Amino acid sequence: MAGQSSAAAARTGGNPFLRAVAAISTLAGWCSAGMLVAAVAITCQMIFIRFVLNGSTVWQTEAVVYLVIAATLVGLPYVQRLRGHVNVDLIPLSLGRSARFVLCMVTLSISIVIVAIMVYYGYDYWHIAWERGWRSDTVWGVRLWIPYLSLPIGFGLLLLQLVADLVAVLTGIEKPFGLEDS
Repeated sequence: MAGQSSAAAARTGGNPFLRAVAAISTLAGWCSAGMLVAAVAITCQMIFIRFVLNGSTVWQTEAVVYLVIAATLVGLPYVQRLRGHVNVDLIPLSLGRSARFVLCMVTLSISIVIVAIMVYYGYDYWHIAWERGWRSDTVWGVRLWIPYLSLPIGFGLLLLQLVADLVAVLTGIEKPFGLEDS
């Protein structure tokens, strides 16, 4: 555990903003993992009811779908923090230090703009569902603002993590693309 905390401190450089965003992203990752565990448990319960008790299920399938989607969206900042996404670094590896820095700034800036647009429209969609009292067209009839809330939260936290990544590179706490100078 000490190795993990020292590695986390190294990636944040002791910067309070970066430490706070790292903590929020980690919490989001734990929440995402909890949603996945809940989805698996509900799936097991659904299988037991259908095939062992020969009963019908009402809410389980819909809940699992919403939980997996929410887990994916809420888990975005944690994956970004760990750089857990697929990464092809052929171009950054072939560039010099200053060109790598410029490419990093461009990609982070474009990512921030795109994710900010997603936050805006995700919030708008959630708000419409809230305002109009939308419900799913199933027997369960879940109020749709509840699962739709994962859109602005997930993309908002990803936006925060991307801004933190930009700050870390601009302040020299982290190297562009995590690559050392060659």
